[in-house]
Amino acid sequence: MASRTATELTHPDRTELRFTAVLAALSDPMRLAIVARLADVEPDGELACGVFQLPVSKSTQSGHFRTLREAGVIRQRDEGTRRLNRLRRGDLDELFPGLLDLAIPQGREVMAGF
Repeated sequence: MASRTATELTHPDRTELRFTAVLAALSDPMRLAIVARLADVEPDGELACGVFQLPVSKSTQSGHFRTLREAGVIRQRDEGTRRLNRLRRGDLDELFPGLLDLAIPQGREVMAGF
């Protein structure tokens, strides 16, 4: 049985979120699709990385999740062998009002193309 090495998940504090970092994280179509999918399970919904059916390799997908986490767009936590993801909508809506309302429809368009 394969075991997963524990990785410490670091998340920026709400006070550390930067508009330019969030925009950069949202600039990729795959990351927009991830955000849109997470928005569909709000509020307080979480999805495991494995449920996202992105047309990229597993390592590329992991990189997209890491970029979103490090920018403060999502929060991740490990539960057993699964890594769960949650959109930080409250933080983002308070700091950057309307940004996710613009990004999520774009991500849904990307998802429709899969």
